[in-house]
Amino acid sequence: MTAYFVTGTDTDAGKTLIASGLLALARRRGLTTLGLKPVASGCEPTADGLRNIDALALQAQSESITSYATINPYAYSPAIAPHLAARRVGEAPTLDVLAAHVAEPLAEKRDLTLIEGAGGWRVPLNDIEDLAGLAVRLELPVVLVVGLELGCLNHARLTAEAIRADGLPLVGWVGNLIDSDFATDAACYRDNLATLERSLEAPCLGIVPRLTADTPAARAASAADHLALPGNE
Repeated sequence: MTAYFVTGTDTDAGKTLIASGLLALARRRGLTTLGLKPVASGCEPTADGLRNIDALALQAQSESITSYATINPYAYSPAIAPHLAARRVGEAPTLDVLAAHVAEPLAEKRDLTLIEGAGGWRVPLNDIEDLAGLAVRLELPVVLVVGLELGCLNHARLTAEAIRADGLPLVGWVGNLIDSDFATDAACYRDNLATLERSLEAPCLGIVPRLTADTPAARAASAADHLALPGNE
């Protein structure tokens, strides 16, 4: 079993797109998969309870039947930082609790398990703990999703430094183009990517362009076409 923690340079960097794309690629190769998002904000009410579109995308790429509660045990309605959303409903999830929640699915030993964070690396979980602490607690190698836009060089380098400062290996990064204007100047775009390759000191697992697919499953399949699995780049 190989498990990784997927983080991003910021909110909306494309963590779910890349995580679901990696899972889709693994399934394409006949591997068993599982995607987890322990904490999610911005969830929508349904007949079955609160549901998060990102967690549902990961569930769709998970091998065999996996309950939503397993994928996303902490779901909050407000689209705000997880610790603030939890505070509004009188909850305060801790690293101990989250680690206990993911212990059983991790024990299932899928070929590829991805645990997706929320926001960026240093997003708070509660008043004293960061969600990054879950990756540290589980000693998970990290895949970094870089949202390709103006400012990404600084965000990516700082995030990579923080990951390594926490004692975890950065096993790869993926560039996800979220601002089409960023790639308008082709030469400058290539120079930015070269700077990322040089400064992150980790393999590039792919560069994902703006995708036209309009469903989570189609977007995952399209992203998979541009990705390599960690350890197989």
